Amino acid sequence: MTLRTLGQSDLKITPIGIGAWAIGGGKWEFAWGAQDDEQSIAAIQTGLHHGINWIDTAAVYGLGHSESIVGRAVKGLYPRPYIFTKCSLVWDQFGNISHNLQAASIRREAEASLKRLGVDAIDLYQIHWPAWKGNPESVSPGSIEEAVGALAELKAQGKIRYAGVSNFNARQMQRALKVAPIVSLQPPYSLLATDVEASTLPFALAHQIGVIVYSPMASGLLSGAMTRQRIAAMPPDDWRKNSPNFREPRLTRNLELVEKLRAIGRRYNASAGEVAIAWTLDNPAVTGAIVGVRSPQQAAGVAGAGKIKLTPEDMMDLEEGMSPQAA
Repeated sequence: MTLRTLGQSDLKITPIGIGAWAIGGGKWEFAWGAQDDEQSIAAIQTGLHHGINWIDTAAVYGLGHSESIVGRAVKGLYPRPYIFTKCSLVWDQFGNISHNLQAASIRREAEASLKRLGVDAIDLYQIHWPAWKGNPESVSPGSIEEAVGALAELKAQGKIRYAGVSNFNARQMQRALKVAPIVSLQPPYSLLATDVEASTLPFALAHQIGVIVYSPMASGLLSGAMTRQRIAAMPPDDWRKNSPNFREPRLTRNLELVEKLRAIGRRYNASAGEVAIAWTLDNPAVTGAIVGVRSPQQAAGVAGAGKIKLTPEDMMDLEEGMSPQAA
């Protein structure tokens, strides 16, 4: 795969990255249902075998479990893939998640992540959220400025190589840049979630901030493998059961869009999901796309998305079926 430079860093990343949200397993607030750890490790290693060179996770995924699985999957690999993870979401002994932007909390999180991942330095350490669950920033202890300052200190100590942010808007990125350099932004972006096109992606492009988008297949809805029956059979602890995109009245229109993706995919011998991912990569602001995998088959099935170059005709076909709305 062709490598792309992530912002103003020396990280040369493949257009596709391995997403490790779902491999955190079940029984936590944002779970995707139960997950077999050996399948997770095999999925990661299959993605690496197909040339993908970075993995994105977060401390909160599975309440530490995802990072531990990523650590197991990359142990002993040389060269190892880039490891990206996130901070600011913490949990208590009962699994209750809260948001904290205080420097002391972020330092503790970084130490715990380093231990779970089994690495000496995290390649990209990202503030997961600037605020939490729709609340104003003032509800969370600390501030964006304090958190970015903590990341700068961790970088100076050699514990992280680069600092990034996730789910920030243009105004919040501007505030972060006044404290220290940030090399990347991680926003949600897909055919079903295009809000960031208005100001967030243009700001990142103008300031040479790399962008790695998450949920390019709208959490699996645009993969081509999702059906009404599969949605109905999702376990109770799969957060998608309550997502508006997976329920009517949106579901019918979204599945019609999948048929358009499938038709375009036939032109490239590609899946609907690969076309959906390729669409996000067509945006000039986007450096890479994070693709969640739970099995070796899924990992092998998305690796080709970075090689697809959609034509203007393809883009027009997709725009006719787009339904811009929240992820």
